[in-house]
Amino acid sequence: MTKLPPLKIGKYTIKYPIIQGGMGVGISWDKLAGNVSKEGGLGVISSVGTGYYENKKYIEKEVAGRPLETANFYSKKALFKIFENARKICGDAPLAANVLYAINDYGRVVRDSCEAGANIIITGAGLPTNMPEFTKDFPDVALVPIVSSAKALKIICKRWTQRYNRLPDAVIVEGPLSGGHQGFTYEQCFMEEFQLENIVPQVIQEAKKWGDIPIIAAGGIWDHDDIVKYLQMGAAGVQMGTRFIGTYECDANDNFKKVILEAKKEDIILLKSPVGYPARGVRTKLIEKVEKREGPPIKCISNCVAPCHRGEEAKQVGYCIADRLSDAYQGDLELGLFFSGANGYRVKELISVQELMHKLVYGE
Repeated sequence: MTKLPPLKIGKYTIKYPIIQGGMGVGISWDKLAGNVSKEGGLGVISSVGTGYYENKKYIEKEVAGRPLETANFYSKKALFKIFENARKICGDAPLAANVLYAINDYGRVVRDSCEAGANIIITGAGLPTNMPEFTKDFPDVALVPIVSSAKALKIICKRWTQRYNRLPDAVIVEGPLSGGHQGFTYEQCFMEEFQLENIVPQVIQEAKKWGDIPIIAAGGIWDHDDIVKYLQMGAAGVQMGTRFIGTYECDANDNFKKVILEAKKEDIILLKSPVGYPARGVRTKLIEKVEKREGPPIKCISNCVAPCHRGEEAKQVGYCIADRLSDAYQGDLELGLFFSGANGYRVKELISVQELMHKLVYGE
């Protein structure tokens, strides 16, 4: 057992170098993120689909049971409530928000997250070259972009330095075994040179040219040994999402957890997504329907992500991502889209966040 060091991100010290990945819609909200932060990791609240929180209690308008338009899908009121409830669990321990760069209203949701009390903002799904613009009124908020290559980090550091005279407070480098959207083409996800252990050293080298930026490894990290492996490689910490789905406190519906618990290795596949990147999830009834072009109708009620062009891309791939992820959150086994990392099949039982953190920290 190797003793894990704390992780420093900006002004914040996280007791253990473990970040729980942000999982939307509704998989990492107040209960999961609050408990991870309480147990010494960094809990991350997903800002995606907050309109569904507490049975759509905080939204102004819905159509056919869906939050209408971007303002309701990314509900500010609900996000504030999620943070408030997470704080009741973790007190003043550091707490982060994950805001995808590809969403409509990115800047507004970043500001909402800062106002709601996020200490750290994490952004992936695109190159967040203008991220600091939206946090200038919140100088204490740490900024953490997610990249999939040294080149991406270089572009971000260059732009941020020129425009905002600042650098990322930490950088997450995500390999192609993660759940949800990938920063790679379908083919690259299977190529040796794009695997996490091969891109982490390159990103660490690039980061050194800019200063002392902590690098956090993500995508396919499973246990204490994996954490130690990346720390020895020079990473300052790790981010893991899928493993936390297997906890009682995970905000996902019991049916969502059941899909992960029952998934076999071969059930976890790369899918096409309206966001324009491949996404990793579990092969379910929805996927079978989509393959036969028999998926549910696509109406674009929530207008969630910019690359989808108001449902145009959704029609190409055969499903609306906002509707299907929220169906999964609500436990719909017929029409839900269940994201999982490549190791999701290794989740065999539900345990508490406290027990999982203990296993990760002490290797027991």
